[in-house]
Amino acid sequence: MAPSCVLSAESATRAPGKESQQPRSIGYARVSTSQQDEAAQVAALEAAGCSVVFHERVSTRVKDTERQQLQAALAELAPGDELVVAKLDRLGRTQVEVINRLHDLQQQGIHVRTLDGLINTQALGKMAPLVIGLLTGLAEVERELIRERTQESIDHRRATGGDLGGRRKSYTPEQAEMAVHLRCEGESFRSIARKLGLSLATVQRILR
Repeated sequence: MAPSCVLSAESATRAPGKESQQPRSIGYARVSTSQQDEAAQVAALEAAGCSVVFHERVSTRVKDTERQQLQAALAELAPGDELVVAKLDRLGRTQVEVINRLHDLQQQGIHVRTLDGLINTQALGKMAPLVIGLLTGLAEVERELIRERTQESIDHRRATGGDLGGRRKSYTPEQAEMAVHLRCEGESFRSIARKLGLSLATVQRILR
């Protein structure tokens, strides 16, 4: 199914390139496998008051910049509008990506609400920047912990000759996770390979 969006009659009255006169709720739904159906998410978002719902089926490995309907939803939003998703994980591939997205939207004056009730920045009011700031700090801690675990794994492998029995894997789960984080931060494949002690081909295989 091609990526698409669902618009209500109300949403069609908004002039291109203009802010809406009244704040709107814009929905975004995503599924990642052919066995999943985004129809349930779309229906739930419409029931939650969304005047426009963008939806797509796309792998979690695909970068946010290449998720056409996510980018379309973000482009549709204006200050005062609300972005509604089923869960926060629809906004990014990692916790760091999701929290950075929350921070960016907050800076633009755009609210975020999840259908599972985890967050509603409009309801938080003046507390929203504080909550998102705390989440941003936690994301930084997580990133540093991942880096630390990755380095410890590399040091251990080097100290033990890199062979703990059985067929040696070309990379660890920690290295794979760190490779994704570094790529999201704009690092080149060669830079990631050098920092993680992996071959360029291995990094390309992880991130393809």
